[in-house]
Amino acid sequence: MTHPTAPPPNTDPPDPGVMARLLERAAALQLHGLIEHSDELDEPWRIHVAQLLDWEEDVRRQRGLERRLGAAHLGKFKPLADFDWAWPASIDRAGVNTLMALGFMDSATNVILVGPNGVGKSTLAQNLAHRAVLAGHSARFVTAAKMLNDLAAQDGASALERRLRYYARPELLVLDELGYLAYGNRHADLLFEIVNRRYERHATIITTNRPFGEWSEVFPNAPCVVSIVDRLVHHSEIIVIEGDSYRMHEAKTRAGRKKPAPRSRRKLGPDAGAPA
Repeated sequence: MTHPTAPPPNTDPPDPGVMARLLERAAALQLHGLIEHSDELDEPWRIHVAQLLDWEEDVRRQRGLERRLGAAHLGKFKPLADFDWAWPASIDRAGVNTLMALGFMDSATNVILVGPNGVGKSTLAQNLAHRAVLAGHSARFVTAAKMLNDLAAQDGASALERRLRYYARPELLVLDELGYLAYGNRHADLLFEIVNRRYERHATIITTNRPFGEWSEVFPNAPCVVSIVDRLVHHSEIIVIEGDSYRMHEAKTRAGRKKPAPRSRRKLGPDAGAPA
């Protein structure tokens, strides 16, 4: 049985720039033993170590992406390439494309997608969150009802604090379908707590069918509604979408395809049905 042998020694002095980058990558991977013995690596060994670092970085990148996608809870969604831009009566396509570059995340700017049911608000939000995950950011997608009911159901201060951190921590939080249900003061206070914790720290995307002037109807008699809106819009990009429901359009199209063709009726004469 033959055993691998070490590469032949090389007496050329190491390139300090190459060695510095190698050590920087090893430090990022927390390979402390390699860093400690780095002065023992000659040029051939440095080439092999660089290849090993490539493999390790690739595997960790892939696992990190899978972990972030799982934590984001994006579900199934239509990719932006398949989005029918001609369907909405009005939409700022250039504004959406600018958001897809993710500059809003660097400045902790909120994104508010406003429009009636079925015009693609959730699809755009899911695509933005997916792009953020691919870029290395943490994200979480949740309906407003699910988050607020989850927080309201916590029993005790410590349990509530854990769930508050769960929603406040991601670099991007998407709150979908805010405005479709009405909530009490307790839910309004919990939403304010999440918005306040994320304010000027992390970006939040809100999809809603209600303009801000109607949010007092979503949270009737809640004194913190003005404060919620104030923090959301202070640093924000607002995309207003107008039009009819695309989901309803697709449902009608599918129904039209399934509708059976009318049978042709043949006029029967006196000899109809007689044997030939």
